[in-house]
Amino acid sequence: MMQRFPILILAGTLAATLTGCTVGPDFTPPSAPAPAAGYAATAGVSMGGGPEGAWWQAFGSPELDALVTRALANNQSLAASDATLARARDQVTAVAGRALPQISGNARAEREEVNFAAFGFDPASFGGGGGGAIANPIFNLYTVGGGISFDPDLWGRNRRALEQARAGAEAEAYQAEAAHLTVAGRVVIQYFTIAAIRERIAAEQALIGESRRTVALTQARQQAGEGTMVDVLSGRAQLAADQQDIPALNQQLAEARGMMAVLLGISPAELGASDYRLTDLTLPDVPVALPSALIHKRPDILTAQARLHGAVAAVGVATANLFPNIALGATYGQASTGIGNLLSSSFRSFDLASALTAPIYDGGTLRAQKRGAEAEVRAAEATYRQTVLEAFAQVSTLIAGIENDAAALANARESAALAGQSLGLSRKSFQVGNTGVLQVLDANRTNQRAQLVLLDARSRQFLSVARLYVATAGGWHDAGPAAP
Repeated sequence: MMQRFPILILAGTLAATLTGCTVGPDFTPPSAPAPAAGYAATAGVSMGGGPEGAWWQAFGSPELDALVTRALANNQSLAASDATLARARDQVTAVAGRALPQISGNARAEREEVNFAAFGFDPASFGGGGGGAIANPIFNLYTVGGGISFDPDLWGRNRRALEQARAGAEAEAYQAEAAHLTVAGRVVIQYFTIAAIRERIAAEQALIGESRRTVALTQARQQAGEGTMVDVLSGRAQLAADQQDIPALNQQLAEARGMMAVLLGISPAELGASDYRLTDLTLPDVPVALPSALIHKRPDILTAQARLHGAVAAVGVATANLFPNIALGATYGQASTGIGNLLSSSFRSFDLASALTAPIYDGGTLRAQKRGAEAEVRAAEATYRQTVLEAFAQVSTLIAGIENDAAALANARESAALAGQSLGLSRKSFQVGNTGVLQVLDANRTNQRAQLVLLDARSRQFLSVARLYVATAGGWHDAGPAAP
């Protein structure tokens, strides 16, 4: 009967495993605080499921497409993000392995000396009739064997830990998606920035040409005796002031090119000419995701939801720690002083074990850990709701920005056209002597400001569209292995 006792314990524990439960709350996706009225429709925006995949291709620039593709392949921040995702997935595999039996093997060879004195014996007492003490025996010992252990997970602690690890890997996957989306968006925005700076430099150079024309007019009138040296000096002062902006713009261009090179994972020298132009691009309508679709698309929202899921699973782990736990195990070994007899059944040993551990008194540690896990759930839920609200506000603001950009661009075009006409009339009037040079200089400055405002309005429109794409697109989907 005593020989059957360990087997009975093992069978009883396995039966308990089959009827075990998973303690702690089950995760359900939270209800998102969606706005009641949705977004206000406007020109340049269409409502629907939102952009998918390579959204930057909507601008119709193969050069821009190639830059984004290169950045997604070579950007070092994305390499770090991908490595973090791989680590999270390996963690899932590691935690999943705990649900399986743990098997180990061992082999050992040793040379030992048995010290009789260490066990309280006097070696001299074993001397017998010969009168000499028996020496401590020295011998070789060879052992081979192995063991198996298994946690039945009666209360679902390991299952909740696996759920928590999977939620963590899911959050890292969405973080990686957000990183890819951010890098793609930064490349697009940097492309527009470089193009806008180049166009501004071209506009400044054109305006410098206009100022040179004004100087030439004043000089011609002064030489003809119809003007004064004051008019000439005023024109030259305006020309010098216009030329002051070019070095600063060249520095901005160098900085923008450097940032683009960093995004691409290359040096600025490898970037090439970067002769980008906004006139080569198409300004697309953005297919904005409705609020109901946005919460299932934006990686920051999905990351917050996965973090909440992991926090809920952690409550289950903390709850399971409050209950008794059973562990099963068995070992088998062979030991012999001679290697030739090592595998003989005469030298066999084994044991079966079933161990029960239960918390009795821990000073309140386990319950405090459970309360802390529940507080973490409340914090994660608040973070999720805050993330959703910020996402809705961002998209709504960007939609309004596109509408305002369109109105600003229309006003800037009209202002630039009127300023150009005024400058032309002022020059003609100055040539025939009806007005002074100050009127021409004022008209030139007004025209200069109007042209630059027009350029800023055009570039701002492209930047707003790109930001709205980033705010509503999924952008990148990982093709890595599924988590266990």
